[in-house]
Amino acid sequence: MLGLLLLLAIGAMLYWLMLVVLTARTLTHPPRQTYASAVSRGQFGDPSELDEPRDFETWIIDSQGRPLSVWDVRGDAQDGPVAIVTHGWASGKVNSIRRLPLLAGLCSRVVFWDMPGHGESGGRCTLGVQETDDLLAIIERVGVDRPIVLCGSSMGSGVSISAGARASGVAQVIVEAPYRRAPTPARNVMGFKRAPVRFVLRPALAYVGLAASGRWTGPDLSRGQDRPFDREILATKLDCPLLVLHGDADLTCPIEDGRAIAQASPQGRFVEVPGGTHQNLWKDEACRAIMVREYTNVITALVGS
Repeated sequence: MLGLLLLLAIGAMLYWLMLVVLTARTLTHPPRQTYASAVSRGQFGDPSELDEPRDFETWIIDSQGRPLSVWDVRGDAQDGPVAIVTHGWASGKVNSIRRLPLLAGLCSRVVFWDMPGHGESGGRCTLGVQETDDLLAIIERVGVDRPIVLCGSSMGSGVSISAGARASGVAQVIVEAPYRRAPTPARNVMGFKRAPVRFVLRPALAYVGLAASGRWTGPDLSRGQDRPFDREILATKLDCPLLVLHGDADLTCPIEDGRAIAQASPQGRFVEVPGGTHQNLWKDEACRAIMVREYTNVITALVGS
């Protein structure tokens, strides 16, 4: 009897370990959004295919041993800032270019990049643990001869806030649908997929943090929070203005997180987008109008200052 119970316990442990590993792999290997995947869905594959085509340069930057793919687009405003756009989890620069017609009219240069494990970039996703250093490398490559505006969405919001707190030359950070701690969107996304979450997600996130950096950067399991990761804490270290745009119908990243991040920043401002979900801020006509208005006001004011 004891032998059977021991076998069952070992089997249950192995099953749990398998779920943890599979969950970690799902989070670190999201579906890649590439030119081919965009075209297959009838979407624009690169800036040259927009309704108003844009010439662009493609370059690769090696960051932490991983090749990262970048699109560099010249804007219309010669005296404008340089915008660097960072996408969210399971997204890519092909999805970010819907912002290009607006940004190109306000900026001298617009830079899009694929984070590790996304799009055309190498490596694997570390859920924001290492991506900040990648964005800092891109900022250094771009240079700071013009003011820099960091634009981020979801996971890219946190990366932009973190980089903005460390980089020089950043004049403005604009983020969409941010979250404070990694377990929040991961739990919701895995829940949408009907994947097991209870007793699995936090060990998987801890493994991701440890595997990515070799040191503890994942969730603090004893206190239920991500102290080094918390975007609210990082927002307190920003020396530049922060604009947070968040939909009130976002089921992936709660709007309360966006408010807390904006309130924590010394120069933070929060804008609620009525009817905005995690995916429709640039797709829904009413939501898009708010996004265009706020981006335009902030960047125009920056140019005039």
